[in-house]
Amino acid sequence: MGLANASTPEVFLLLGFSARPSLEPVLFALVSVFYVVSIVGNSIIILVSCMDVHLHTPMYFFHTNLSFLDISFITSIVPQLLVNLWGPQKTISYGGCVVQFYISHWLGATECDLLAVMSYDRYAAICRPLHYTVIMHPQLCAGLAFTSWLGGLTTSLVGSTLTMLLPLCGNNHIDHFFCEMPLIMQLACVDTSLNEIEMYVASFIFVVLPLGLILVSYGHIARAVLKIKSAEGRRKAFNTCSSHVAVVSLFYGSIIFMYLQPAKSNSHEQGKFIALFYTVVTPMLNQLIYTLRNKDVKRALRRIFTEKCCAFAEK
Repeated sequence: MGLANASTPEVFLLLGFSARPSLEPVLFALVSVFYVVSIVGNSIIILVSCMDVHLHTPMYFFHTNLSFLDISFITSIVPQLLVNLWGPQKTISYGGCVVQFYISHWLGATECDLLAVMSYDRYAAICRPLHYTVIMHPQLCAGLAFTSWLGGLTTSLVGSTLTMLLPLCGNNHIDHFFCEMPLIMQLACVDTSLNEIEMYVASFIFVVLPLGLILVSYGHIARAVLKIKSAEGRRKAFNTCSSHVAVVSLFYGSIIFMYLQPAKSNSHEQGKFIALFYTVVTPMLNQLIYTLRNKDVKRALRRIFTEKCCAFAEK
């Protein structure tokens, strides 16, 4: 009976924050500002890391990857969100919905892997300083980054494709502000047990396992830092990791908090705001953390700015 009623909708209705219409103009203004700051800030990090030879190191290579990922991730969600917040039209085409959750799933899984790779880089820098350049050679860095992107793409292709093969029951209402795989599965006319198993396995591989690797890396780092006798040495070691710790805390903290929400009627509404935090706010905060807390980046910005000013003055 379910398959007989199955039909693929031409558009989906993203309900988003329509239950609170008075809040939509405020969210539109805030999201617009966050989006512009994120795009500009992350673009600056990429340009500075490429232009300044002092930043041609493994750590900033991974920072550049993270900045590019954040630009891509926020762009996969925010333009459609702004359209829906601006006017009464809350729809997204079927094709647009498919592209959105393929890309957002890919980039979300990639970020989990990339943060784990960055924690290993910090482990090598602090726990194996004499062998750091040998361990984190350019080929390994490129391989780790490529594996992160490929791993995220693989899980997206598998999970998203299995979801798109599900026959839908004609209901096109998605109670969120972007197309998310679990919500698409809820519209299916058939049993989704296989999809749920795949989603749980993927969550373990690309969320739980990377978080475990991050915690193990920082466990070794903490033990190494505690062995440093001088306060100055401990401070330098802490500064080396503080930006990454802050980014990991923001990303995983919001995800864990969202999935630990109790099953109450208002928990889904709370989940939307938490999702808004890790999809819109976190990509903006990441680049602020890496610029405002990082002396190397600030020095590189000053050098580039000085060189450009001198070149302009000479003309």
